Amino acid sequence: MTPASATQEVSTAQSADLATAQSSVDVLDQLMQPEVQQSLTVLVENLPKLAEMVTVLTKAYDFAQSVATDKVLIDDLKGGLEEFVKPVQEKAKGIAAAAIEANERAAADSTSVGLFGLLKMLKDPQVQKTLRFAQAFLNVLAEKQK
Repeated sequence: MTPASATQEVSTAQSADLATAQSSVDVLDQLMQPEVQQSLTVLVENLPKLAEMVTVLTKAYDFAQSVATDKVLIDDLKGGLEEFVKPVQEKAKGIAAAAIEANERAAADSTSVGLFGLLKMLKDPQVQKTLRFAQAFLNVLAEKQK
């Protein structure tokens, strides 16, 4: 070991000691501030509550972690959601298909609907059901506006 490298090592060690001493002084200076002391007092007074909260959060985290990694539970949830969504999806597809077909029929039929045609349509059970629904819907809207 050369004298220069030995001096450099001593200088580096002294710099590290000086930095540690300086950070210790900084920490002590901060601890001497009244607001820091007050905050520490509050923390110490609330340690039992904080410990309880940390315990609850740890249990919640462990539960969430076990649920997130449980492949059987994930597959069961996925299957349950699919069973719920599938009928709704099929019904929506059926309604959409009926709407598309009705639009095509209406576009292909260019005849005008006269008074007697309208009266004949009023006898149709589906038209009656739709008119009852429309009347009930308008009544509900009117009640909500009041």
